[in-house]
This record gives sequence, C-alpha cells and structure tokens, in this order.
Amino acid sequence: MEQKQYLLGMTLPEITEQVTALGLPRFAGKQVADWVYGKRVKSIHEMTNISLKNRELIAEKFSLGRSEPLDIQTSVDGTRKMLFKTSSGKFVETVTIPEEDRLTICVSSQVGCRMNCDFCMTGKQGFQDNLTATEILNQVYSVPDSEAITNLVFMGMGEPLDNYKNVKKASELLQAEYGLGWSPKRITLSTIGLKSNLKRFLDESKCHLAMSLHNPISEERLEMMPIEQAAPAASVIEMLREYDWSKQRRLSFEYIMFDGVNDSLHYARELTKLLEGLDCRINLIRFHVIPMSKLRPSTEGNMIKFRDFLTAKGFICTIRASRGEDIFAACGMLSTAKM
Repeated sequence: MEQKQYLLGMTLPEITEQVTALGLPRFAGKQVADWVYGKRVKSIHEMTNISLKNRELIAEKFSLGRSEPLDIQTSVDGTRKMLFKTSSGKFVETVTIPEEDRLTICVSSQVGCRMNCDFCMTGKQGFQDNLTATEILNQVYSVPDSEAITNLVFMGMGEPLDNYKNVKKASELLQAEYGLGWSPKRITLSTIGLKSNLKRFLDESKCHLAMSLHNPISEERLEMMPIEQAAPAASVIEMLREYDWSKQRRLSFEYIMFDGVNDSLHYARELTKLLEGLDCRINLIRFHVIPMSKLRPSTEGNMIKFRDFLTAKGFICTIRASRGEDIFAACGMLSTAKM
C-alpha cells in the first residue's frame, strides 16, 4: 500500500499542485491550506467547505501528518516536556515554558545530534535522523495549549543549521499568511555556529539568532565543543559583525556556566574582549546536570558576579531562570530514557 503524503509541512503551491492533480479546482488548495494551518483541523473530514466526495479523494492519498505526544511531564513551575514519535519510529522532545504573558515552545530539529558537545545529553545519543518540516511543525500544532504559543525557539534536540532545509521550510510556513502569520520576531534559531548555513540563515531570514558560546577561549571551547575546530567562535563572531542587529532582529549569546570551568571573572573579561562593540545580549544559563558528565553547575554567587561585571561593561546580561529541573527539562533526557 502506498505511503500517504502529509499535508502539514506542504506549502500552499505544493498543496495546490497536489489537489489539482486529483481533479479539484485550484481554489481548493487555499481551502485545504486554511484548514491545515489556520483552523488546525485534526482530520481531513473536518474540512466542511469541501464536498464529501472530494474529501474522500484527498483522504485516499493524504493524511494530515499530526500526531499527539506519547508522554507529557509537567513541572511544578508549569514547564511541560513532551515526547513525540517520528515517522521512522524514533523519539524527540519538545518543551513549553509559560511566563506571565508568553508561552515559549522549544522545538527539536533532529533526532540526536552530530555536534557531540560535552555538556549535552542529545549529543551523547549521536546523530540518528533529520526531522522533516512535518515533524517540526507537528510539535507546534500538537502540544497542549498550542494556540497560546507566542514564541518559538529552535533549541531542542539537534543543531538546527545541520538540518537547514527543513528548519527553513517550517519557519517560513509559520510566517506564511495562510499559516499562522507569525512575525519573524517570534522565532529564534539557536546554533553553535555552523558557518556556511549560518550565512544562508542570516541572508534569507529575519528571525532572531542565539549563538551557543559557553567559553570565550578557543582552546578551552574546543575541549567541550568540537565545532570550534571547523568554525572557531571568533571567526563566526566576525561574520556576525557584518549584519545590522539594531532593527529587525536580535542577536544573543548563550553561556552555560560550569563550576570552576568558565565562571570566573577571567572568562568574563575575555568575553567582553570577544564581543566588544557588538549589539547583543548575553544570557547566562544554569547547567542542568546530565549523566556521564563531570561538569557541575556554577554557584549562584559566581553567576551574579559574572553578570554584574558584564553589565558594568555595558552589555545587556541576564541570568536565565532555571525551569523544569524536576522533570529533567534539559533536552535529551526523556528520549534517552525512552530509547
């Protein structure tokens, strides 16, 4: 039996091409896209402005591509972590983080990851698969409170720029008029700095960028992040200086703080040298301890000193509130357990 194609993840021209091939009029493409993306239906048979005969024609060849999470864990602080099964039978995680007037979703782009950062549980899995645009969007459409989502971060499992084609398509569908019509300012891509695809992202998108830095000293960053060999942070930052960060989009640097590793004022001074003159903000992040790693979280006192030093140097610097620790919200924990 022929595998059905998924409507979620198709652009309006792709949907229109498919339905006209079935003998439906061109305007049916717009109707189908509106049901899939705007009205968020869970079944083709809910598309009530399309005749029953035509709905059956569509349903013979297509399915929506929606699937509910297999597991949902809710933290005492309201953070939710969900486990989704991919079409190839693997597992990925999605996290939603509620704040006063926001609901941020953290989506995965790959099963596992080939970057092998020392502090990351997903990296310990190794690379297994790229998610399709369907599987990326399903995380947005199928989590509880989906319609309340205000912001999205590509910061779950995987390196988004290592699956650039599908990440780009998914983010464009979220911004499309027939999609959710989001402003690019609602989307942030987090990367460790894959240089070739980063340039494409910067040239082809207006979404915000968050770069995972974690150590300003090249030799030491290399010890925990192998990407430093191929794309040194200093050279990536030089490339970022070529872009305007004052208007359309925001540039931030993620800095996980490890006790006795990168949390002294020596590192704060090196960080100010590396980022001097760049219009950016710095997010200091508490480390969620993972198995098989000797790394430990920095103390509250060291994080405050680090933040205050950077603030005094003129940087916008915040200590990100730690969320979902009681449900192991750091990505990779739940899927590793399921595997």
